[in-house]
Amino acid sequence: MADTETYTVEGPDGDTDAVELPAGLVDMMAEPGEEPTHVVTDVVLQAFAQQAHAIAHHSQGETPADVDEINETAEELFEERFGQSLEEAMGHSH
Repeated sequence: MADTETYTVEGPDGDTDAVELPAGLVDMMAEPGEEPTHVVTDVVLQAFAQQAHAIAHHSQGETPADVDEINETAEELFEERFGQSLEEAMGHSH
């Protein structure tokens, strides 16, 4: 097994969890000079925004009552961070 790197996430209530990633994976995804932690948080925001979008627009069945508001906020945060809409990044628009 290859070497790994551990990144720790802290929640708003102070709870923490760690994730191990293969050493070099974060660097492989980074822009020159970009901090590894920024790369990890970019991926976290991307994943959550995509999941919120999927729940809001592609779910079959019950969804939380505030799903539209949560999705809208996730999409706004995505656009602020990446300079393009989530729909543009995903290659489609509604």
